[in-house]
Amino acid sequence: MRALRIVGLHEDGKSVVLVDSAGEKYSVPVDERLRAAARGDLSRLGQVQISLESQMRPREIQARIRAGETVEQVAAAAGMPEHRVERFAYPVLLERSRMAELAQQAHPMREDGPDVQTLGDVVAHAFAVRGQDYSSAEWDAWRGEDGKWVVCLRWKAGRSDNRAHWSYSPGAHGGTAVALDEPAEDLLDPEGRSRELRPVVEETGPLYKSRTHG
Repeated sequence: MRALRIVGLHEDGKSVVLVDSAGEKYSVPVDERLRAAARGDLSRLGQVQISLESQMRPREIQARIRAGETVEQVAAAAGMPEHRVERFAYPVLLERSRMAELAQQAHPMREDGPDVQTLGDVVAHAFAVRGQDYSSAEWDAWRGEDGKWVVCLRWKAGRSDNRAHWSYSPGAHGGTAVALDEPAEDLLDPEGRSRELRPVVEETGPLYKSRTHG
């Protein structure tokens, strides 16, 4: 890399004049990137660089991540490297992870009001009833179109990938969670579901013996 020395401001006032060891001069425009670099403001420098490389601004990147998109999806949509998206996605991903944790302490809504147990406890019990591994399930959360938090649980059962969704409302004593789909409802009532699906046992013998008349 060639070392350059600052000579001064160009007469147009819009660029800085530099010179190398051989006396050859160079001109660098005084833009937001140069100002950020001179201040050592790496965060601002990254924001400016993203704005120049892509039509997608940092605020839009964070909004899309908060709405549930992955870093890979946003990077593909913006046409930019994933590591540049990660810089702005990271705090939002932390926020989503935190909300997913808090939602597990929420109380599922029943017909007669909030359950005494937490969502996490109820779901863990449902997995135990089904004989499934709850430790392999993954929680996630994102902002829905209505601005409310949507909580998602993903797990595998055999070869099938399953998802259950709840609407999470933060509040006192952990807040509340409302099932948004059938898998979520089933997890809140595993015993009731198992009774509905209980197989009919075929009788192997006669229900009664006929009498013979002699």
